[in-house]
Order: sequence, then C-alpha cells, then structure tokens
Amino acid sequence: MPSELYLRMQMATGKKIFFISDFHLGSPDHQTSLHRERFIIQFLESIEHEAAEIFIVGDLFDFWFEYKTVVPKGYVRILGKLAMMTDAGISIHFFVGNHDMWMKNYFEKELSIPVYYEPKTFLRNGKKFLIGHGDGLGPGDKKYKFLKRIFRNKYSQTIFGVLPPAIGMGVANYFSRKSRSVTEQIDVKFWGEDGEWLIRYAKIKMAEEHFDYFIFGHRHLPIDFGFPNGSRYVNLGDWIRYFTFATFDGENLSLQSYKAELENLIVRN
Repeated sequence: MPSELYLRMQMATGKKIFFISDFHLGSPDHQTSLHRERFIIQFLESIEHEAAEIFIVGDLFDFWFEYKTVVPKGYVRILGKLAMMTDAGISIHFFVGNHDMWMKNYFEKELSIPVYYEPKTFLRNGKKFLIGHGDGLGPGDKKYKFLKRIFRNKYSQTIFGVLPPAIGMGVANYFSRKSRSVTEQIDVKFWGEDGEWLIRYAKIKMAEEHFDYFIFGHRHLPIDFGFPNGSRYVNLGDWIRYFTFATFDGENLSLQSYKAELENLIVRN
C-alpha cells in the first residue's frame, strides 16, 4: 500500500478544478509585476463562478520569506483576491516552489490555504493526480538538489531571518534574477522524452503505482505529454510568457492559455 496520503473529493456537477503556477510576482520590476498581477486577478475573477478548487503549483512570488512578524511588501491585490475566494468557499492549495520555498504559516493562518512542501497525491472523481512544483525531482541535477537541502534547512532559514529585511530581500532578489538568467534559454525548448527530467521522474513513479495525471510547474514550458498507458504529464508553463493553466472538469484534463493566440505554443504529445 503506498505511503502517500490520498486526499479524496467528488466534484459537484458543473464545477472545475484549476491548476496554475509560476507567476513570479515581483519580477523583473515593480511596474511589470503589477501589470501581471492585475492580469492574473482578471483571470481569477473569470473562473471563480465555476472553480471547485484551485491548485497554485509554486513560484507565486519571485521571492518570499516570512519573518516572525513581517512578510514581503506588496502583493496586496493577489493576497486579497485569494482571501476573498477562500472566504467564498473555494478550496485553494499552495505548493512551495524554488523561489518561494521559505513559506511558513502566513497563508494557512491569514488565507486558509494549506501549504505543501513535497509532491502530494489527490483523488478527484476516481482520477489519481500527483501534484508538485517539480524542482529537484527526477535523476540528475545533483548540484541543485544539494543547494535545495541547504535552503530548506531550518538552520539556514534562521540565519537568513536574522538579517534585516532590507538586506535579506536585496540579496535574495539578486540570486532570483541570476537564477532566471541561467534557465530562461533552457525553458523555451522541449528536450524530448529522454531529455525532460520530469517525464523521466513520472516514469519512475509509474513503476511504483498508477497515476492518471502528473501536474507540475517549474519548467515554464507548457507541456501535455501522454504515456502509452494513458497517463499524462502536464507542465503548467508560466504567467510571464505563456499565461497557461490546466482545468479538470471531473472527466477530462485540458491545458489551455488565457491568451488565445498562444494556444499553438503548447507542446502536446
């Protein structure tokens, strides 16, 4: 019996589950981020009448750190909108990404949004989903996996928390920009079945148990990849270049773009 906790739910007729990730609010500057934040809220308002659940699959922020009594300045529009949606009875789940891994309990206390630090299994209408941000999964990338263990360490977080917010946030934003500059060229190309490490990770998991859908972010490229056994790996893309999201209507999962002209940029197999 798999050790993963199955979170089960039967969806109401006419409702959908939405999956979104990689907003990177705060990047690359305040004005650009604010424009993107307003666009995301427009999207959330367009779906709230039919949303049973929303999964935010990491990197909502380009950087986030919760000090004991301080959270990063800004983002009042998106935080307010998420609070209104949970108050209205819409279930929202948040998976930490590599840019906002230093979440603590702010979302849970203030927004009633559970926060997950590792991939988790969900059962919806008899379909099994494995959902996670996607960073550090699969074979290879040992350097990043080593750094992730350091950053996730509570001792490292305590040391960072001692720094005054102005200094700590400045250092963190510098490294966030540096990380994006390294990966942005990699993110625009599909590397094939053997080159995509999240596809390889999905194959490893399928050897242990069956999943209908693997839902990840992090990759920034919208991908809908089907396996011979009927399982699918879906990468949610981002809201910087593609504005993509996935929906599940109780029977079928669909990867879409909020900007119709970008639909043909989704990698499908």
